[in-house]
Amino acid sequence: MNLLNQILSAASIPSAGDACDIPPDLHGEPAHVDDRFSLLAAELRGRIVRPRDADYEALRALVPANYDPRPSAVIRVANAEDVAAVLRFAGSQGLEVAVRSGGHSGHGDTDGGIVIDLRDLDELQIDTSERTAWAGTGLTAGHVTRAVERHGLIVGFGDTASVGIGGITVGGGIGYLVRKHGLTIDSVLAAEVVTARGEILLVDEDHNADLFWALRGGGGNFGIVTRWKYLLHPLPAFTGGPLVLPATPEVISGFVALADEAAEELSVIASVMPAPEAPFLPANIHGKTVLFCMMAFAGDPAAAQRALAPFRALAHPLADLVAPGQYSDLYMPEAEGPKPSFSVRSRLMDRLGPDEASTIVDRVEGGSASINICEIRVLGGAMGRVPTHATAFAHRGSRVMVSFIAIYFDPVQQENHDRWAEDGLAGLACKEDRVYVNFLLTDPVERIHSAYPGSTWNRLRFLKRRYDPANLLCRNRNVPPL
Repeated sequence: MNLLNQILSAASIPSAGDACDIPPDLHGEPAHVDDRFSLLAAELRGRIVRPRDADYEALRALVPANYDPRPSAVIRVANAEDVAAVLRFAGSQGLEVAVRSGGHSGHGDTDGGIVIDLRDLDELQIDTSERTAWAGTGLTAGHVTRAVERHGLIVGFGDTASVGIGGITVGGGIGYLVRKHGLTIDSVLAAEVVTARGEILLVDEDHNADLFWALRGGGGNFGIVTRWKYLLHPLPAFTGGPLVLPATPEVISGFVALADEAAEELSVIASVMPAPEAPFLPANIHGKTVLFCMMAFAGDPAAAQRALAPFRALAHPLADLVAPGQYSDLYMPEAEGPKPSFSVRSRLMDRLGPDEASTIVDRVEGGSASINICEIRVLGGAMGRVPTHATAFAHRGSRVMVSFIAIYFDPVQQENHDRWAEDGLAGLACKEDRVYVNFLLTDPVERIHSAYPGSTWNRLRFLKRRYDPANLLCRNRNVPPL
């Protein structure tokens, strides 16, 4: 269960390894590089961490163990001015730039370049009368959630507390409030952003509206957001928690159908996975395939019980911990100890019936990783009512997102587990490949087109040329300039 919450984390496109050209002499540690960093340090309120510093190893580490790059420096910026200075420095020196908020993405690091680490941008200003919050992009989803829910308010992020709000927001944000309040970006009112040229801009519907459009779903291509302004939604009552059911094709497809038809107050994330060795599950099912369903009802407790009843009637629950409580209770404790590696392949779809459910069970039970999971997020509701052209998130009409996830402890095995996840997707019938950009991890780079099809892709490339013509911000799911 704890491991699950870590993941429930016209031009050619450059590959992840050669996306940015770095002068070979900057991969080493010549004296002139030290001199340049010393000059930069004099401009910053934050600090520069180099390989010789005691906390370098801890600060360079990412959540997934798949990635182990060694940047020339990790720069813990203190404000937007620091970010602007670092970007100007990187551009002038020809250094690759990676950007990190929570550290859950493999794109948040670089070999030989510099990491702009945003985690000290952690100021949170809540206006309860206006129901808004300005949040530093270094904050985590858990921190913001716990702070605003004390006022009976909420904003939806994902399903893992330690994920940084920066990364999840620029990609869209699909979580436990997706049917009630839409994607995370649907609650964004404004942002403070530093462009690749070092300009600090305030963007909203009336100011730099084109950039505001691109930042909501276009990934980290168009600038580095230092603060987000969110609309906060009232949350006077909440019911949620895990419901564990048998993982038969009939139960899985029935669950998806019920979730699709349910009241919009109910959002669900269900995983076909081995039963964890948890005290609330009978010992005789530990390790056996189950449907582990995280239920989230944002509304009246009595209405929640009515909405949950059909799910409980699908089959005799193996465990039922769904109860009134705090929204933040859905963020389960995360695992300590050795860091796992992840292989993920995901697709947005229109339906998931018994045939697809049967394929999913077979794939999960046939995987060779330490833990094999197929995660199912049922969409629709508020997410689908926002016009497709309103933001850079292009797949508003999708009804379900399916993700094959392998968790393992030997990074050398990544290719095998990537193939397992790819084969899982290949076994699901669909008319087109559609993908959520935040779930593009070790995918072939060409799949970026599956996140941004047609006119969305063309518009993003045009805006990339305007705001980052040199493609300095390319350590991401990259959209190259037109």
